[in-house]
Amino acid sequence: MNLLIFLPLLAIVIALRVLIYRRRRATRSAAADSGPASTGGSSGVSGGPKQARAMLGSWLGDVGLVAEREVRERVRGRILRVGTLLILLVVAAAIIIPVLDRGRPNVEHVGVVGHLSAPLQAVVVSTGTKLGYTVHLVPEANAATADRDLRSGRVDLVIVDARELLVNKAIAADDTSTTALVAHALSDTLGVDEAVETAGLSPAQVEHLADAKPLPVASLQGTADQGGAHPTSIIGLILVFVMLQQYTSWILLGVMEEKSSRVVEVLLAAVRPVQLLGGKVLGIGLVAFAQAGVIVAFALVLAKAVGSDLLKGTGPMALVSTLVWLLLGYAFYCWVYAAAGSMAERQEQVQSLAFPLIIPALVGYIVSITVAASGNPTTFFDVLAYLPPTAPFAMPVLVGLGRATWWEFAASAGLSIVCTVAVARLAAGIYRRAILRTGRRVRIREVFARVGR
Repeated sequence: MNLLIFLPLLAIVIALRVLIYRRRRATRSAAADSGPASTGGSSGVSGGPKQARAMLGSWLGDVGLVAEREVRERVRGRILRVGTLLILLVVAAAIIIPVLDRGRPNVEHVGVVGHLSAPLQAVVVSTGTKLGYTVHLVPEANAATADRDLRSGRVDLVIVDARELLVNKAIAADDTSTTALVAHALSDTLGVDEAVETAGLSPAQVEHLADAKPLPVASLQGTADQGGAHPTSIIGLILVFVMLQQYTSWILLGVMEEKSSRVVEVLLAAVRPVQLLGGKVLGIGLVAFAQAGVIVAFALVLAKAVGSDLLKGTGPMALVSTLVWLLLGYAFYCWVYAAAGSMAERQEQVQSLAFPLIIPALVGYIVSITVAASGNPTTFFDVLAYLPPTAPFAMPVLVGLGRATWWEFAASAGLSIVCTVAVARLAAGIYRRAILRTGRRVRIREVFARVGR
């Protein structure tokens, strides 16, 4: 669980540091070669190629041209290709490794001290087989040797004179390890054998007991969902968190770089601030969902090819929910990060701006992945599923656990859309008033005072 929480955070920190470093080098190289003005001229806004105007530009005007510019910039960069490759490798490992482990037999080494009759040996072996494990009996010379082998790990448990079981560490009531399962099963089996022997039953009676079949169990209600969410839901949650932080970091750094290099002054001579900001958000969003589509298609094809059961049992609604909330989460957070980027003046200010912005997403991610593993959502978690900053992580988990109805899903999505529109209007106002203010970092109090006027 700790790895599930902190590995994505470590990946984001490393990616952000690499992105800042590469962007700084690219900005310096562009400034040394042709100056800020020529860098801005590479935009398709004022004199772009005809091919660009025939696509997004012809549909959305200047906003489409800015979006086309962002798409070209992201696709040409190495960060997108390397990041996509790393994600695909992680997805491939999550699919292939369980398939490789599935063919390996689980062996449980059981030490035997004293006499264990052939029928009992067969019973011990068959008990392990019923649990899906291979039991390997290891003869022990005496109790001292068995104790030494048990402590060293050579054997997993020891049967002493067919009357006692020894394990290295005490088994908790909720322990589901291989040793715990085999120990409990052997304890019941050997206990019954001892009871039969003590009762002095005849061979015919013993045979009659051996042929006993368990009684059928009927239920008044259907099977209740127990346990955590499907592993695919947890993997999808991790990918949503990582990808949202990646895309919003692009927006934060892109807006800040255009301001610090004065490229934005050239661009604003051709388009309005709202068009420039909307085109940037749209372009990066298109790249984001193209990457998400590639990852989903790759996972489905690879799982089918290798015969993985990782995606089996994953309902279409769970997959659709993850993609929908990736879209809604990006739509909400992108405006927040764009407004923050317009207030920054230098590269060194990026981390101080990004940290407070990531806190709501971090809280939603940690709580959601904990609930997904346990399968027990609380009232607090239900509330998080309706708050736009945390709903992209909480609501897909509820869908995966079967705890969300269609109208609850729609209500949460509708609330997120309404809040996104409000945040977009506020972010556009902040962007318009802060993007051209250079010389020092713009303070939040100053911007909100101007927006309120």
